[in-house]
Amino acid sequence: MSAVREPLLAVAALGSALVAGAFLVFSVLVVPALAALPPADGVRAMQSVNRVAVRPVFMTLLFGTGAVCLVVGVEEFVAGPRPAVLVAALVYLVGVLGVTIAGNVPLNDVLAALDLGAEPPGGCRGWLRRWAGWNTVRSLAALAGAVLFAAAPAAG
Repeated sequence: MSAVREPLLAVAALGSALVAGAFLVFSVLVVPALAALPPADGVRAMQSVNRVAVRPVFMTLLFGTGAVCLVVGVEEFVAGPRPAVLVAALVYLVGVLGVTIAGNVPLNDVLAALDLGAEPPGGCRGWLRRWAGWNTVRSLAALAGAVLFAAAPAAG
């Protein structure tokens, strides 16, 4: 058994939990606040949030956790798989990073291309509903990954 196997599981669990928390806070606090703003103000606010999100701290947390999940998943596959670890890694990689890249980022790109005061296709509320839906998927996937990673050492 690799000496770094269990510490990597702990890092994957913690990273997944922190990502889940960040996305959850966004869903329960920021999205409703944006929805309450006049459309032009909501667009400007979300454009600002999207610019601020692409900074080292959040990007390291989001994608660094993904890198740890990839390493942990490969290690478990090679060294004798614990199904919970393999599922946790896959859930994070697909449910968090895959959804971010295929769901949320394209919606953010649409918003970034808008002139100030313009509304996205389908209106602000429609855009926000789609974005929040994908964010909920990311939140739940990160939470599921955290739980599975945390439970894996006990499962043996």
